Amino acid sequence: MEQRIAEMITSGVCALGIEFGSTRIKGVLVDNQNRPIASGSHEWENRFENGIWTYSLEDIVTGMQDCFAKTAADVKQKYGVTLKKIGAIGFSAMMHGYMVFDKGGNLLVPFRTWRNNNAQEAAEKLTELFGYHIPARWSIAHLYQAILNGEEHVKNIAYQTTLEGFVHWLLTGRKVIGIGEASGMFPVDPETKMYHAHMLESFDEILQEKNLPFRLEDILPKIMVAGEDAGRLTEEGARILDPTGTLESGVPFCPPEGDAGTGMVATNSIRRRTGNVSAGTSVFAMIVLEGELKKAYPEIDLVTTPVGDLVGMVHCNNCTSDINGWVNLFGEFAALAGVDIPKWKLYDMLYFEAEKGDKDCGGLTAYNYVSNEHVTKVEAGRPLFVRTSESKFNLANTMRAHLYSAFGALKVGCDIMLKEEGVRLDRITGHGGLFKTERVGQSILAAAINAPVTVMKTAGEGGAWGMAILANYLISKEKGETLEAYLDEKVFKGQEGVTIAPNPEDVAGFEEFAKRYVGGLPVVRAAVEHI
Repeated sequence: MEQRIAEMITSGVCALGIEFGSTRIKGVLVDNQNRPIASGSHEWENRFENGIWTYSLEDIVTGMQDCFAKTAADVKQKYGVTLKKIGAIGFSAMMHGYMVFDKGGNLLVPFRTWRNNNAQEAAEKLTELFGYHIPARWSIAHLYQAILNGEEHVKNIAYQTTLEGFVHWLLTGRKVIGIGEASGMFPVDPETKMYHAHMLESFDEILQEKNLPFRLEDILPKIMVAGEDAGRLTEEGARILDPTGTLESGVPFCPPEGDAGTGMVATNSIRRRTGNVSAGTSVFAMIVLEGELKKAYPEIDLVTTPVGDLVGMVHCNNCTSDINGWVNLFGEFAALAGVDIPKWKLYDMLYFEAEKGDKDCGGLTAYNYVSNEHVTKVEAGRPLFVRTSESKFNLANTMRAHLYSAFGALKVGCDIMLKEEGVRLDRITGHGGLFKTERVGQSILAAAINAPVTVMKTAGEGGAWGMAILANYLISKEKGETLEAYLDEKVFKGQEGVTIAPNPEDVAGFEEFAKRYVGGLPVVRAAVEHI
C-alpha cells in the first residue's frame, strides 16, 4: 500500500487542499480515490490591532508555507519520497471579511476578518436597499461601511477579495473566486451563477453618488463553479508556496472556496434537500434549498453550494460551552467524593442519563447563552436554568434540557425554513464535538428538526479534506459528471455512517420544550438588562 501511494505521489496524481481556519491552517493530501494520505498544520491566532481583528500578510504567507512544509515532511516520513509534483491544488478559508488592493497590488488597509462586527449600520442599510438579508460580516457590508465612514483608501480600490481569493491570486495571478465564497461577498443569483444584477446596479448608484471611480463588478473577483479550471501555479507562486524550490510549477488550481462550501463537500451535503449541522462551541445548520425563500429573514443567511445551489444558513453563537460548564461542575463533585472519572466518561454518563429524561424535559428550561445570540435577539451572554415548583427536577431532565438548549436557537432559525417556508429536508449530516457520544446528540438533533440525522466517520476530516476533494474533482471527473454524482460514487460510496430517524415522541417533546424556550426569551433579555 505504501509503495503504491509513493508511486502516485511521485507521478503527481494526488490532490492537495489547504484551509485557513481561525486558529489553524491545515493541509490534506489525498490519493486518486480521495483518501487522505498525508497532512500538516500550522497554528496561528488573529490579532486585535487598532480596534480591528486581523491577520498580517506575513502571517498568511509564512503560515501557508509552514503548513505546506509540514505536509511535505509528512509525505517524506511516511512514504520516503519528496513532494515535487501535485495533480491539483485548492485553497479554502473562513468566509467573508475585507481585503482591498490598489492598482499596484498593494493592500490598502489591514485585512478585516469576518469576526469584526463594526459594519452593522451598512448591513442594515443594504438589507433594506436589496430586500435581501446582508449580514455585517459579509464583504459588501465592510466595503459600504468604509464608504459611510468616509475612509480615504476607498477611492484607490482596484480589487476586493477574501482570504483564499487573495492566496489564489498570489499563487496563480488569477482574480477568481468559487461561487460559494462569492455568495458571502455579495448576493449571488443561483440562476445565472453570477452576482445579482439588479443589486449590483443599486450599489453602483451609491458609488456614483459618492463620486467613486469604479463600478462594483469591476473590483470583485470573477465567479467560478466547482470543476472549472481556475488557473495554474506560476513559477513565482511555486517559490512562494515552497521556498525550498522543490515544488514544480504548472499545477492546476480549482476555484478557491469558503469553509462553508468545503464543509458541505466533506459531509456530502450539497444535493438539494440535504444539509449539515456543525455542533461545537457554536452551531450552524446549512440546508440546500430547492428555490428562493419568499422573503428575507435576519435569522437566515443565504449562500450557495460550490456548484451554485442556494443554501439557507442558520448560525448560532452558542452550543456546547454551557453544557461543558455543567459537566465540569459534576466532575468537581466526583473529585470531592474521591472518584476519578475521565472527562470522556463523564460526558458519556451524563449524556446517556439524559436519554432517561421526560420527552419535554419535565418542564425544565435552559438557555445556553454564554455569549450574545442574534437569532433570538439576546444581546449579551446570560446562561439561565429555569423551572417552576411543579417541574420534575432530576439529573436526567436537567441534562436533557441542556442538550435541548444546545439546539434551541438553531431550531428557531430552522423552523422558519422548515415550517414557515415549507422547505423540504430529506437528511442532515451532523459533525462536531456534540456528536462524540454515541447517538444522544444525534437523536436530539433529529427531534429538533424532525428529519433523519447521519453521522459519518469521515466528517472529522474537515474542510481541508473537502477542499482536496474539490481539487481532485477538477482533474479526475468524467465528462458531464456532476459534483453531486462524484461525491456519491467516488468519495462516499461504502463509507461507514449511522443514521437515526426522528422518534415521534421525541419530536413532540422537543416542540413542548421549544414553546417554553421561545416564551421565556423575555426573561433572558431582562437578565441582560438587570444582571
